[in-house]
Amino acid sequence: MSARVGGNIRRRIAGGALAYLALVGVGWCALVPILWALSASLKSDGGVTDPSPLPAHPQWSNYAEVFELIPLGRMLLNTAVYAACVTAGQVFFCSLAGYAFARLRFPGRDVLFVCYLATLMVPLTVTVIPQFILMRFLGWVDTPWSMIVPSLFGSAFGTYLMRQFFATLPGELEEAAILDGCTPWQIYWRVLLPHTRPALMVLAVLTWITVWNDFLWPLIMIQRNDYATATLGLVRLQGQYHTDWPLLMSAAILILLPLIVVYALAQRAFIRGIALSGLGGR
Repeated sequence: MSARVGGNIRRRIAGGALAYLALVGVGWCALVPILWALSASLKSDGGVTDPSPLPAHPQWSNYAEVFELIPLGRMLLNTAVYAACVTAGQVFFCSLAGYAFARLRFPGRDVLFVCYLATLMVPLTVTVIPQFILMRFLGWVDTPWSMIVPSLFGSAFGTYLMRQFFATLPGELEEAAILDGCTPWQIYWRVLLPHTRPALMVLAVLTWITVWNDFLWPLIMIQRNDYATATLGLVRLQGQYHTDWPLLMSAAILILLPLIVVYALAQRAFIRGIALSGLGGR
């Protein structure tokens, strides 16, 4: 009996060790490109191929030179404004639609939800040209409106996420609110929405990251530096015949820092929301 218990313990320890080794390997693969970019940003143009991780003479002036070549500060501010507006719109409209699909009953609700969810299978490249034609018709090309309005009114993924979370809330909350004379809007805003903060945080963080890293749509819609995003700034740092890699890596690190700050501030709520919403694979 003791031998069997000892064998089970050894198997558990071995399984846990293998799992941690796999996680360390995955984490290392994710960190290596960032560490290489950080190392390259502190090197000279001729020493970027030097395999040493820490340069003997760090070129901190690379970061200052980036702001001299392109208005990176303005681009970062533009991106933050776009991301904040789109995130606010996504959180509000996706939560409102998720509440309607999860708690309200109306004819064709499930069919409409499945059809809306099917739009996730439509690739972005299919809708780029129609959206560009619409933006040109409205006169919004090369304006901030083209970066904010198309993604402002929710998404299929966000609606699905909020719908699944609203569906897990106990029905007693809604029944008690109805007995107190609350309208559907009051039930959504005052009773159920405060209980969905973990899912709202997940949606907000994912939306912020998506808008911050978006490249294709700004490339099509924005030409002037006054409205350009940070990802466009990276492209404009690349030369036609020669690219100064240390400067490019310096700009990449500067663009990455706000994402790290956002995730660090929202880490606990984000992980809790992932676990409670079922996106963690449970």
